[in-house]
Amino acid sequence: MKLAISSVALMAGSAAAFGPFGAKAPAASTPVVKSFADDLVGALPPVGFWDPLGFAEKANDSTLKRYREAELTHGRVAMLAVLGFLVGEKVEGNSFLFDAQVSGPAITHIGQVPEGFWALLLLSIGAAEQFRAEKGWVDPSEVPIDQPGLLRAEYVPGDLGFDPLGLKPEDPEEFREMQTKELQNGRLAMLAAAGFLAQEAADGKGIIEHFMS
Repeated sequence: MKLAISSVALMAGSAAAFGPFGAKAPAASTPVVKSFADDLVGALPPVGFWDPLGFAEKANDSTLKRYREAELTHGRVAMLAVLGFLVGEKVEGNSFLFDAQVSGPAITHIGQVPEGFWALLLLSIGAAEQFRAEKGWVDPSEVPIDQPGLLRAEYVPGDLGFDPLGLKPEDPEEFREMQTKELQNGRLAMLAAAGFLAQEAADGKGIIEHFMS
């Protein structure tokens, strides 16, 4: 089976194995995990808090929050990347932003898009990162030199207060479930994006072409 299709199937199976979103994870063994990490969204049965490389044992609560912030951010970018892979291989002709004169697998589109696209992309990324930094990060001038990238104590990783559609539930349990779903979808998307890149680099065929063949 093609690598990309296998990756998606494997990810779907892994997600099903985690069980219900609202269930409590098993207790962990280290003080740091018991005090903070074990209560993080995403520690689901039957795996529970999964940390095979022991990152939690070497980190404090603030560092773990930063790890979770990074995971959520990468997951959100990966979800957009997966969508971009699939849409980019189907868009031809003029789009509402620029001439979409691209062809072939999505992995080759980087060199085909016009320069104006990169300016728009960089401005968008800069604005998003500035907004995120102002919401969650302590001013660098107020942070000790040995604690770079310190998050605000009251900041919940990933919660930027950006909810134009009003989807955030009022009930804490429902909000936790929604957070878990986003985290899991982001994890799957990171694996899927890596699979897409590997598949197209391996044989030069587009992802949609693989699904259709």
